[in-house]
Amino acid sequence: MEKYLIVGLGNPGPEYHETRHNAGWMVADSFVREQNAEFAEKRYGYVAETSIKGRKLFVLKPTTYMNLSGNAVRYWLEKENIPNEHLLVVVDDLALPLGKMRLRASGSNGGHNGLGHIQQLIGQNYSRLRIGIGSEFGLGQQIDWVLGKFSEEDKEALRPCIDTARDIIKSFVLAGVNVTMNQFNKK
Repeated sequence: MEKYLIVGLGNPGPEYHETRHNAGWMVADSFVREQNAEFAEKRYGYVAETSIKGRKLFVLKPTTYMNLSGNAVRYWLEKENIPNEHLLVVVDDLALPLGKMRLRASGSNGGHNGLGHIQQLIGQNYSRLRIGIGSEFGLGQQIDWVLGKFSEEDKEALRPCIDTARDIIKSFVLAGVNVTMNQFNKK
């Protein structure tokens, strides 16, 4: 059975719940709910297992904190013997407007510390789904912005994005990253 690792980046703890930096966790939570699966606390994170049409998915929310996300990703790839091309990391992105998304098959970390640590440990040949969180902050306020909570209005704007992200995960697993990029990056 083919295996996939879907990783929603974020930070553990109630103080980070629904912050912009936890957009990846929000997508992972929504996907796992839709799959009628549940997270269990395991090594380096919360892990849910599900399957889609004969493919096994491990959905991971690392508890290593953002800047050490690579530890969790590398561990679960190795533990389950999952190739990098079956890894999809869902991450917040300041460079995209709120609610916009971009899927990439590989590339740079774009200055994101979570992606940066993953790249240090496994290289940059893995897929990432970037979720736009906007950048409406003043000089020197970036940390406050990413660790700030989404307003109710922002959550409304993000809801269709999270719904689409679930479809992107399914397409990534069933059709592959190239077909999925062609289908969803145009929207």
